[in-house]
Amino acid sequence: MTGHVVIAPDKFRGSLTSPEVAAHVAAGLGDVPAIGLPVADGGDGTVDAVVASGFTRVETEVTGPAGGQVRASYAVRNEPGGRVAVVELAEASGLRRLPGDLMPLTATSRGTGELIAHAVRHGATRIVLGLGGSACTDGGAGMAQALGVRLLNAEGDDLPPGGAALRDLHTIDASGRLRGFEVVVASDVDNPLLGPYGAAAVYGPQKGASARDVAVLEAGLARLAAVAAHTHGLAGAAEHDGVVRAMGVAARPGAGAAGGVGFGALTFLGAEIRPGIGYLLDLVEFDRHVEGARLVITGEGSMDEQTLRGKAPVGVAAAAAKHGVPVVAVCGRRSVGDEELRAAGIEAAYALTDIEPDVSRCLAEAGPLLEQLAARVAAVHLADG
Repeated sequence: MTGHVVIAPDKFRGSLTSPEVAAHVAAGLGDVPAIGLPVADGGDGTVDAVVASGFTRVETEVTGPAGGQVRASYAVRNEPGGRVAVVELAEASGLRRLPGDLMPLTATSRGTGELIAHAVRHGATRIVLGLGGSACTDGGAGMAQALGVRLLNAEGDDLPPGGAALRDLHTIDASGRLRGFEVVVASDVDNPLLGPYGAAAVYGPQKGASARDVAVLEAGLARLAAVAAHTHGLAGAAEHDGVVRAMGVAARPGAGAAGGVGFGALTFLGAEIRPGIGYLLDLVEFDRHVEGARLVITGEGSMDEQTLRGKAPVGVAAAAAKHGVPVVAVCGRRSVGDEELRAAGIEAAYALTDIEPDVSRCLAEAGPLLEQLAARVAAVHLADG
């Protein structure tokens, strides 16, 4: 298809998934030939986005962040190099999976590890792990435990779930870890594990942590990093000096992602961190679909300063620019100016609040309003045929 429009939005948080955004934009464009290509940056909505591009959804029961069972899904596709599975941490271990109050000290990432294990046992050889929206600050401890890593206290007992329990960590035994797969972490978070810009200090309060809780979580994560640095049997420990490797991982950009699950993936799974939106665009074959397009429409719920720091719309704009295709954006609301957007490769942005100032109505009626907005985009940017 040539002369078409590629619709590649992220979700509108709280109102529409990315596939729903793409569908409403397509409806608003009318008879304009369009390809819906929902995208994500590794966070909440990643599985929905890749399923819309042709992956198959797999559902299973796993442990939620509070310890109870939740039904979560991941996505799979067979590729020439093997079976790839896209696992979204928010599906199993996200804030939205909490049954009630926030649980900053005890929430676990165990369910994410169970999703990975399920995918591997059903033939996946490559795991794409999207990080974002987590309820836990456990350094990926629960994930590692679900994959066969034992985290033991001084008495030789397995640690209970949550970041606070890590303060009692004495020994790590990774000899029984599930193997035979590679992991790519898709994340745009560049925080280290520890310190004022680390997982506990920056993201702990968002998960309900008080100042005292943050100190507890920081101590737990520091203990995890220290014990991991001195533990033999971790993946790669035979080839690398353990202290240098684990402590170096703690300082790496991205180790603090999702409450330190980035650190757990790097340390226990030998993962590679890739920019979230760039990697996900590769997975949904954006380059192939944008070839010959006349316009790309991207967007997200709120276009703000965070957008300009490499979130999905800016990633889409950068990818489209390689093909010389112009990009416009739709959003719920925006707080960045035209000049800033143009500098990021986005010619114009259209917000639901442009046509409906009442934000509550924008949330409740996002679909129909988005169709009106798309019709406006078509009138301005596609009127020449």
